[in-house]
Amino acid sequence: MSSVVNKSQLAKLIRERRSLKKNYKPDPVPKELVFELLNDAVWAPNHGNREPWRFVFIPAETKEAFIEQLLTVFPKDQQENRRQYFRQPAAILVVIMANDPRQKQWEENFGAVSSMIQNFQLLAWERQLGVVWKTNPHIYEPKTREILGVEAGEKIAGFLHMGFFDSDHIPKTKERTPVEEKMTIYE
Repeated sequence: MSSVVNKSQLAKLIRERRSLKKNYKPDPVPKELVFELLNDAVWAPNHGNREPWRFVFIPAETKEAFIEQLLTVFPKDQQENRRQYFRQPAAILVVIMANDPRQKQWEENFGAVSSMIQNFQLLAWERQLGVVWKTNPHIYEPKTREILGVEAGEKIAGFLHMGFFDSDHIPKTKERTPVEEKMTIYE
């Protein structure tokens, strides 16, 4: 496999970004920073410029109240575990997408939302804000939808857990399979 010696800054950022699941600093994530990052992230490609996303931001100052409400979704014997789980990130950004009943449009919307989330993660990483995209079963629960005001025709694409990080706690690189091993050349 040949490797390019001089990687662009963007290529380096793509390769260095990690999903940060724990070891967040306790520093709050300012809503102004989230707005700034999202205002760039939404430049993701999206068919027909449908912009099939909207967001619910749970900052540090309201996170405990949100967690207590969200715990009602879980069985009593899981609530303490889930309380500790949701307390780990400094803030949570919920991404909600348009849930089009037409398969082509749904797939286009999900592709756009996924691209936007990747943009957000890259932009956040650049600012030492770690993000992990969570799609745990609670996002499909009607009670979660109710708590977040998710309407008919929408779905929760995921919870983005986030918080600032120290470079001492960056997860190790997990190598990728070289694309040459996954490529077929049509002849």
